[in-house]
Amino acid sequence: MSNIVRGAMLLTAASFLSKFLGMIYVIPFNAMVGETGGTLYSFAYIPYNIILSISTIGVPLAVSKFVSKYNALGDYETGRRMFKAGITLMIVTGFLAFLALFFSADWLAERMITSDDPQGITSANVAFVIRMVSFALIVIPAMSIVRGFFQGYQSMGPTAVSQVVEQIARIVFLLTAAFIVMVVLDGEIATAVGFATFAAFIGGLASAIVLWGYWRKRKSGLDKQLQQQTYTNNIPKKDLFIELFSYAGPFILVGLATSLYQLVDQFTFERAMVASGNESIWDVAFSVINFYGHKLVIIPVTLAIGLSLAILPALTKTFTQNNRELLYDQINQALQIVLVLVIPAVVGLSFLSDEAYGALYGLGNIEITGSLLGWYAPVGLLFALFTVSSNLLQGINQQKFAVISLSAGLLLKILLNIQLIHMFGAKGAIFGTALAVGTAVTLNLWRVKKTIQFPFKQVIKRTMLIIIFVIIMCIVIWIVKAVFGMFIPYEEERWATIVMLALGVGSGGIVYLWLAYESTLLERTLGDRVRVLDKIFRR
Repeated sequence: MSNIVRGAMLLTAASFLSKFLGMIYVIPFNAMVGETGGTLYSFAYIPYNIILSISTIGVPLAVSKFVSKYNALGDYETGRRMFKAGITLMIVTGFLAFLALFFSADWLAERMITSDDPQGITSANVAFVIRMVSFALIVIPAMSIVRGFFQGYQSMGPTAVSQVVEQIARIVFLLTAAFIVMVVLDGEIATAVGFATFAAFIGGLASAIVLWGYWRKRKSGLDKQLQQQTYTNNIPKKDLFIELFSYAGPFILVGLATSLYQLVDQFTFERAMVASGNESIWDVAFSVINFYGHKLVIIPVTLAIGLSLAILPALTKTFTQNNRELLYDQINQALQIVLVLVIPAVVGLSFLSDEAYGALYGLGNIEITGSLLGWYAPVGLLFALFTVSSNLLQGINQQKFAVISLSAGLLLKILLNIQLIHMFGAKGAIFGTALAVGTAVTLNLWRVKKTIQFPFKQVIKRTMLIIIFVIIMCIVIWIVKAVFGMFIPYEEERWATIVMLALGVGSGGIVYLWLAYESTLLERTLGDRVRVLDKIFRR
């Protein structure tokens, strides 16, 4: 058991470090390529992420479960056969995905960009960056299978180390290439972004080398287990794949939710902004909503989801045992963790949007960028609730409904996005996403209530208390900005913006934590996780 806990902690730490590095690198990247470069980068990565998920169809995770199952039965040969078959499958699907993305780049770009302004982003630019990122599909699907195989042996070290090495190699190549192109050679933004997206291939290659090292080191021990094996299930290859795909399930679509909403923006945002007379700012606005701003919004969401989903493995067992009282407690806690952490985070980010964006990315176009971040931040709460509510449905054996709710939200986004952009400008895309995700969340929670008669009374009461504390937090931030703004030029100087951001986050965060702690809201929601605050506030 200690090895399992140690492995889980190692994997969590590696994942957090990878996400942290993934957030930090965009600061120097923005300084070199600006909002236009961020928009181009998004135009490559969003279709890439979707094609990658489709090409892997959940197989790496499924291999992990498959290998773990048959290892527990002492049948190491079946797990090894699945590993070899899985790698072959991923090499084929990865290469086909590469060909599909590479050769469809022009077709995609021409439908994403309708007004080829030689001074801005052209369809040729978009096609170039899509082709550059497509090379990663040759490596990453097969590499992911190796991670899944090791995880099936409860060995998280190879995955953790390869994740961090992949991210470091990707970021080093990305920033170096962007620096050489933009600073040393005084080149084009599209060229710099193209090499930045090619960094995904470099990162995947570095990860594959690390995993190959682990494989060579451990192969003799794995072969020894095969030689000592006395029984095998002799499952036909066809049945191996049938069982493997049964593990993947419909949740591959749920994991793609954010990318699918962003893909709708890619095909509609530019043309709607141009048609509504906002062609001069469309690339700046797009980068805030789908890249630079999204990086900020997703930080508290990721943290809250991680804490909330830790409860869910036990939820399936509780549902199977038909222990309704415990089931209600677990669902209440999962939802309340998201609310207690994400509501203050997104409201605070919205309240300090100019300061947050200006401190990290500079004050240029802040009247556009800061405003859009302020509108977009609350959507983070809906993203978090969608992920958790979808997993709740999985826990009560209603996972197929999550696909229905996602499809309903996506249909709304497709139908209304252009009209909303015409009505509200760039904010219309944010409203479209909020409406789509909000609809999916509402449907998910309705299904939870209908399936197990879950009472939302406690969730609503706690939410009202959180809202009261957040209002007090905002008043404190407003006072801090008013007082210190008299002698700190935070609207004009970047250093002053950083100082004001620190003062606002610090004062607002401490007030909210103190109120939530003294009212026992944190203790009732997070349980033993608040012990560290006992030493600070000493209730």
